[in-house]
Amino acid sequence: MKKAKKLTALFLAVAMTVSLAACSDSTSSSETSSKEASTADVSSGASSDSNVQTITDGTLTLSTNAEFEPFEYKDSDKIVGIDIEIAEKIAKKLGLELKINDVSFDSLTMELTTNKCDFVAAGMTADAARAKNVDFSDYYYDASQAIIVAKGSEIKTPSDLNGKTVGVQQGTTGDTYCTNEEGKSDVQVKEVKRYNKGADGILDLISGRIDAVVIDDFPATKFVEKNPDKIQKLDNALTSEQYAIGVKKGNKALLDVINSVLKDLKSSGELDQIVEKYEQN
Repeated sequence: MKKAKKLTALFLAVAMTVSLAACSDSTSSSETSSKEASTADVSSGASSDSNVQTITDGTLTLSTNAEFEPFEYKDSDKIVGIDIEIAEKIAKKLGLELKINDVSFDSLTMELTTNKCDFVAAGMTADAARAKNVDFSDYYYDASQAIIVAKGSEIKTPSDLNGKTVGVQQGTTGDTYCTNEEGKSDVQVKEVKRYNKGADGILDLISGRIDAVVIDDFPATKFVEKNPDKIQKLDNALTSEQYAIGVKKGNKALLDVINSVLKDLKSSGELDQIVEKYEQN
């Protein structure tokens, strides 16, 4: 059985390599040399086809933003979370070692387009704007945007955000909603303050420098659990959305493997178990 699993992983890796290599017009000696380049070259974006390199080197590279508990966050010097466990399952399916790049959320798409990673998983909403530059997997989590306010705040409903200063994590759905460049949001905030880390917005909220924080519901719950005497989450959600894993445009081979892993995790109930584990942490 163990030998069969290794052969399956090898077959998948070879199939992905062939599929990706077929995208080029011809195979040259320089391309062969490129496939033997180090993972360091892949991370720096030195190659035009990092996907082939990472597979050849035995690594699969994930880019994420480890500031989004419980999906990805730092536990001492290790990055853990729901997305990380899913990513590890994907790497295991291919018989590869997972490598993680920790970057700002708003640079994740650039990580893909500049070949610094193979895929991104960061509690990322699969919306139409991102889909112009990223191919998304099947959905794996239903989410919503929540409003966090200070205890005793006059903000009771989403409409009370009108005219207020609101903190968001830069590049997220909350940022898009509150910035409202297309005029589609139901509320009109006075000012949007952007943070690289949601936790920094919470600190400003507690200090009274902003009126509210808009962030995904699951992380919002975690922030409130850590500061129950200072902040609270409103019952009304602003939006509903779905999380998905992103790959570079056209990387169907890897996307097929990711969807296969997600399907297995869902059907076996293991995905629910992973989520529940972090809900209880």
